Amino acid sequence: MTLTPFVAVTNESTVLNQADYASLIQALQMQVHTDFRPIWNTAAHLFPGTPTTTEWQLVILDTADQAGALGYHETTPAGYPLGKVFAKTTLDDGGSVSVTASHELLEMLADPYIDTAVQVAQDTFYSLEVCDPCEADAYSYTLNGVAVSDFVTPTWFSGGSAPYDHGHAITRPHELLSGGYIGRWTPSTGWTQRVQDATAPKSPRLQRRAQKHGQPGELKRVKH
Repeated sequence: MTLTPFVAVTNESTVLNQADYASLIQALQMQVHTDFRPIWNTAAHLFPGTPTTTEWQLVILDTADQAGALGYHETTPAGYPLGKVFAKTTLDDGGSVSVTASHELLEMLADPYIDTAVQVAQDTFYSLEVCDPCEADAYSYTLNGVAVSDFVTPTWFSGGSAPYDHGHAITRPHELLSGGYIGRWTPSTGWTQRVQDATAPKSPRLQRRAQKHGQPGELKRVKH
């Protein structure tokens, strides 16, 4: 049985005040419990503060430590999942801090060790990134007045019946909305990024995935 992880949400940013920080944690916990867990069968207990050495962490910082990144998730030197949200960089880019935080939390829960790929065709695998295809703030929705990220469902990868995302904006499997993207691996190209349009950012996770796993790690088939 998989244990539900405890995730410390740590605010080290100068642009997110205490009230918004508290509201963010409440909204993220509601999203995970009400919307994400029934679809992806994964949950989390969120709490404010500093993690122990064995707890996961979502840390909110000011400025990106990698060009073009509003946030990303990776693992700590000890091997525990760590999500980073760059609040000032997100605001400077015209984005929502809460949407970026939701994005990184959900993707960390879906693929905590950045090692899962889903087979979508004979020789094609997609990285298990559940918010990238619909990541633009335009597709976000609100919980208790806080904007959170849209996310795709398992049938976005595998085919089958709609819905293909929580917000019902995607109309078919593998569709990318405006600004959306997904990491793609084939034997001939290795890891590349499939994009919908020029507004799609370069994913920091794609480079990490390529560095850690030259080819797909756990080849996970998502059932209908």
